[in-house]
Amino acid sequence: MKQLKNPNFLWSEYLLKAGIIFLPISADLGAIFLSLLILNLWKQKYKSIIYEPLNWSFGILFIWLIFISTIAIYPILSFEGLANFIPSILMVVSFPFLLNSYNRLYNLAWWLVLVSLPICFLGFMQLFYGWETPFLLKRVGIQLIAYGRPEGRVSSFLMYANTLAFYLVTTFTLSIGLWIYHYQSWKILSNYQTKLQLATLSVAVFINGFGIVLTHSRSAWGLALLSLTAFIAYLELYWFLSFIVLLVFLIAWAAWLPFYQNIIRGIIPDYFWARLTDELYDDRHITALRTTQWSVAWQMMLSRPFWGWGLRNFTPIYQQKINVWMGHPHNLFLMLLSEIGIFGTSLLSIIVATILGKATMILIKTKQIYSNYISLDTSIDTKNLLLFTYLNAFILCTIFNLFDVSIFDLKINVIGWLLLSSIIGVTYQNKSSN
Repeated sequence: MKQLKNPNFLWSEYLLKAGIIFLPISADLGAIFLSLLILNLWKQKYKSIIYEPLNWSFGILFIWLIFISTIAIYPILSFEGLANFIPSILMVVSFPFLLNSYNRLYNLAWWLVLVSLPICFLGFMQLFYGWETPFLLKRVGIQLIAYGRPEGRVSSFLMYANTLAFYLVTTFTLSIGLWIYHYQSWKILSNYQTKLQLATLSVAVFINGFGIVLTHSRSAWGLALLSLTAFIAYLELYWFLSFIVLLVFLIAWAAWLPFYQNIIRGIIPDYFWARLTDELYDDRHITALRTTQWSVAWQMMLSRPFWGWGLRNFTPIYQQKINVWMGHPHNLFLMLLSEIGIFGTSLLSIIVATILGKATMILIKTKQIYSNYISLDTSIDTKNLLLFTYLNAFILCTIFNLFDVSIFDLKINVIGWLLLSSIIGVTYQNKSSN
């Protein structure tokens, strides 16, 4: 992968910024800018994209998805399901040629974090004051629903509270990484600019964290704590882990441990432990439980293990078996196993694992270099921190997909592929400047 030198690079960067700004507000507007960006990158770097060895594996996956759709039980649904994958593949094979330096990862993280601030603010106004978008804006896909979706859970412009939770887990992680980055800079050079950046990021960390709490997403709560734990381990602040462990233990005690439970529940707000025990939403039928959905998806995989049933075929088959409509099984890997088979799922998993493995090796190597030559090149650690932040965010997105599926909502599907593209860009090119 070679760095872009064409004047059209600036046009590409503007399109990426516009896509990031508009995507959380309107999927249609965001898709327009990102589609133009994909076309522009393919136009400029067509040969480089085609001849990049990593992209050949994505090409095989692309062909497999088309083949699976032709033999699917419900082929029309499967071909419709290609719309959730093909644009993402076109993105991940081209975006690394734009996001191929640490400076660009730094800028991208800032764009995502800054956009999250108005998204959170409007979500808070939605939840507490019933703000909603006017009818005309709803017609163009800008949906701010009074008191959230479902009611009582903040969702902002996104489709559902859980999708906002996915978005905020990412921006929360990026804001922490940037905060650490600028805190280290502030200790070395304390000027107005670094103070302003650090103050902005402090607000971003708090607002994104508060937004995660208000989504009522148990997965997002756990992932936010996991994100904090990862940064604590990276910084080797092991003494702080005791606070995280104590907090998790007390919440679990309030939720499930019977002895002295009343005392602990007097300390821990029921907002948290009652959500964990489902006492806040105790009217859910067995057909809506994830365990039921996972069981059906697993049985589908056992019935057609190699080929799968076809994209989007989980929904009609689940409806036939359970007599309830369900869009997906709330687990990406089980969904892929049931729909594109063991081969397709393994291929995608191996591609992503290879990328993450190479990035992790770079992370370990550069951290060792920084430890040995800290007085010679402190920029090594800032690069390491950025790569670690993106790895942390992407792994959290992957874990989130163990309990939900993000690919059906363009607003959050792009986030995961954008993070992966960024990791590919710096690990397979590993440039340090524009």
